[in-house]
Amino acid sequence: MSQPWVGPLVRTLLFTILVPNTVTVVVPYLLLPGGDFELGPACYVGIPFIALGAAIYLRCAWDFARVGLGTPAPIDPPRNLVAGGLYHHVRNPMYVGIVSMLIGESFFFESRRVLAFALFAFVATHLFVICYEEPTLRKKFGASYEEYCRTVPRWIPKR
Repeated sequence: MSQPWVGPLVRTLLFTILVPNTVTVVVPYLLLPGGDFELGPACYVGIPFIALGAAIYLRCAWDFARVGLGTPAPIDPPRNLVAGGLYHHVRNPMYVGIVSMLIGESFFFESRRVLAFALFAFVATHLFVICYEEPTLRKKFGASYEEYCRTVPRWIPKR
């Protein structure tokens, strides 16, 4: 008997290859100057940010498929409100994970361009969240999402 989350997990994998991979791998690579480069001591600062960001993203993607029965893609969103796991502490941990990876890459490659892209990505994501995602979730999940918003902060976890 097939599990209902297998399809969403496969679709999440495809989405991850297309979108987050483009944002966290392809674009930063294109922002780096061409040719060989040497990694300096700052790369050791970047590694934990990259690893933590990737772990956050993967856990959230798993929760979207397993609990939400959907994907991170706006065209195939979760059917159930995902409010547990990392979503218990902050409403947008997946985006926090992606920006964390970008910040880590800016240190790893000692790249101001990648850091500027990380800032751009955060601002664009914030605008997407407040202009599209939150209104859409309010319509879809109603009072349960309103209560979730009252108790869980958007970006920075409460103590």
